[in-house]
Amino acid sequence: MIGIDAGNWLDRPPTGVAVYARNLIWQLARQQPHERFGWFFRSNRYFRSLGRRLPRNARRRLLEQPLLRVGSRDLKLFHGLNQRLPKGVRAPCVATYHDLFALTGEYSTAEFRQRFARLARETADRADHVIAVSAYTAEQVASRLGFPRSRITVVHHGAEPLAIPPPARCEAILANLGVSRPFVLHIGTLQVRKNVGRAVEAFEAAGGGASLVLAGGSGFGADRVLERIEHSRARPRIRIAGHVSDDVRACLYASAEVLLFPSLEEGFGLPVVEAFSVGLPVIASNASAVKEVAGDAAVLVDPLSTDEISGALERVLESESLREELRRKGTARSRRFTWERCAAETWRVYRRLARA
Repeated sequence: MIGIDAGNWLDRPPTGVAVYARNLIWQLARQQPHERFGWFFRSNRYFRSLGRRLPRNARRRLLEQPLLRVGSRDLKLFHGLNQRLPKGVRAPCVATYHDLFALTGEYSTAEFRQRFARLARETADRADHVIAVSAYTAEQVASRLGFPRSRITVVHHGAEPLAIPPPARCEAILANLGVSRPFVLHIGTLQVRKNVGRAVEAFEAAGGGASLVLAGGSGFGADRVLERIEHSRARPRIRIAGHVSDDVRACLYASAEVLLFPSLEEGFGLPVVEAFSVGLPVIASNASAVKEVAGDAAVLVDPLSTDEISGALERVLESESLREELRRKGTARSRRFTWERCAAETWRVYRRLARA
């Protein structure tokens, strides 16, 4: 049996890790119908999972001591999906690392950084193999945690097909949000790491008649971002949507002119691939893993340069031919990032480790 820490599948609101967990565990079960899987949950999530349907070849298990020691005796291997591994697993262990942002800058509280660093290092000590969601993250795991690069495999995320509601429904959703076309879209938490404050400054400097829609919850430094927005001369054209449902998110992607994603630090950058998948042009950071994911299908900018971000906004908004070129390139690039491929490459890691 293959054991998987499936707890993040139940995250609400769903984070990027939740999207990863949900898609990977179901794809693995579909692609390997003759394999048995144990989906492990800590006690609070175990009971929440009882109302959820599982594949026929998956069973719920408790991720608690000492039950874990007993429940892991028949495991071929165990996979921790969120850079965390429990103690006491009697099988080879794989850990997925999404990012090490807390080790690269002041993007969180000091307490969080200390806890994050401790867990990241403990996981590296317990792991037999690491899956990194980008080459950028792989190099960080090797350099910052001292994990052998030869035991790290890069497996990119996929993009979920966005179920875009009918046009009339999308129009009603936009009207309810107070959003009018044309608009620039930012998908991501309002926090320092996402560089939202500089995105607002660049949007303000670009001028024009477009609106800016910020969709995402609040995170570290959100108070500063919100204060900057309130004092912006473009405030009447800025809409703060907060965390949005899947329907609303799909309508925003389908209706925007461009995705603006100037993040300072990303282990992958899922909104970039989601935008590509629906043909939405992208302006993105040339830093961290974003440039690896975006390739030549986005306009890449220095995330520390307000002028560069603003200039890119002006060019994309003013040029239909540029937007069309970006749509074409983005759609083609999105085909590289599928959850089917992610699961297949993850399974190959399992097979190599199980044979070792």
